[in-house]
Amino acid sequence: MTYLLGVLLVAVGIGLSIGLHEIGHLVPAKKFGLRVPQYMIGFGPTLWSRRFGETEYGVKAIPLGGYIRMIGMFPPRPGQDPMMMRSSSTGRFNQLMDEARKASLEEMRPGDENRVFYRLSTPKKVAIMMGGPLMNLLIAVIIFTGIFTLHGISTTTPQLASVSECVDFTTAAQSTKTECTPDMQDSPAHAAGLLPGDTIRSINGTPTRTWDDVRAAIRTNLDKPMRLVVDRDGQVLTKTAEPIVLDLPVYDDSGRVVEDADGNAVTEKAGFLGTTGTQVLQRQPVTAVPALLGDQVKQTVVAVAQIPSKLVGVYHAAFSGAERDAESPMSVVGVGRVAGEVVSAEELGGVTDKAIFLLGLIGSLNYMLFVFNMIPLLPLDGGHVAGALWEGLKRTWARLRGLPDPGHVDVAKALPVAYAVASAFIVMTVLLVYADLVNPVRLLG
Repeated sequence: MTYLLGVLLVAVGIGLSIGLHEIGHLVPAKKFGLRVPQYMIGFGPTLWSRRFGETEYGVKAIPLGGYIRMIGMFPPRPGQDPMMMRSSSTGRFNQLMDEARKASLEEMRPGDENRVFYRLSTPKKVAIMMGGPLMNLLIAVIIFTGIFTLHGISTTTPQLASVSECVDFTTAAQSTKTECTPDMQDSPAHAAGLLPGDTIRSINGTPTRTWDDVRAAIRTNLDKPMRLVVDRDGQVLTKTAEPIVLDLPVYDDSGRVVEDADGNAVTEKAGFLGTTGTQVLQRQPVTAVPALLGDQVKQTVVAVAQIPSKLVGVYHAAFSGAERDAESPMSVVGVGRVAGEVVSAEELGGVTDKAIFLLGLIGSLNYMLFVFNMIPLLPLDGGHVAGALWEGLKRTWARLRGLPDPGHVDVAKALPVAYAVASAFIVMTVLLVYADLVNPVRLLG
């Protein structure tokens, strides 16, 4: 039951995120006077719908997105009466374009000539199409601002959680150990007399307020002797340590291990002491939130950019039984399974921890929806934004040069790209759903 509860909660969260995304389009569209015949959550057959005013609101069977249908998304061919559209072009793509133009105008009624999307000014078009992605961004910002300021984030402090007694050079990882044999070298931290619970206050005279300060000072010190001032139960002690140089992973600004093109950890020669900091939950001040949110957006952009390369690993995991990367992309099926696993696992914390995880999961999905929809390709929102900006640029350039108005940009000409993008998205979705069924991402091994 708890597993199903987790799946249900994340499904509701995804549904609300999609619904609010479409509200982000619907509200400015109606404000600018457009006629919107439909507001739908999902695709395929309609499960439920009601008409309020001139708009039909409903839910469809396939919960993989949503849409609002605005009349006049594509302008008619130059010289054609929008009320008398017909498909007359030869060539497959030209016919598809004419059919799309006709479909976007087929619900026009007398008096709707100025209630179509293509006649709007560039700022209004951008506002409508940006409304959906910005709604997802707003949802993520609200969720994570609450998590950062009310719950806190896991932070590693300069207080030592563990001190390794020795270093095992016989393993490829040159691992640290607390159970040692006579042939193993003492770790520099143990040799210096450091103990768990010590708090490192400064290194070589430089204050260390965070664990990142400690780690950076040790790594860049290499194998030169270093002086550490530590606080041990209120007593200030000075210790001298002699780090050793090892090949250690490189970390980015977010604390993640940097990987090369093959997914292997990038390493560098760095000083090593043999200590770990203590992780605590710290509430963040509001002033720290913008930087934290900015880092999350950057990480999401990187994650979206890596999707094509990671799909290769997903394919092998799905069809050859290869191990599934824990950070590989997932479908809504995979996200639901992860949510169910977290909620039902006793070892993953209490109710509060699980609620925070689910909120963070929904927030991360909204970041993903924001970034993905901003890709400037049709049929994504970013493609319509790009078309509107191109139209505005052409008109501004013509006005500055004293040329005639170049008219509306025929976004329908980009439909071959839209069909290719939509086809790729469908293939990706089918692959991810299949992989999430036969070889899902597992948090508990």
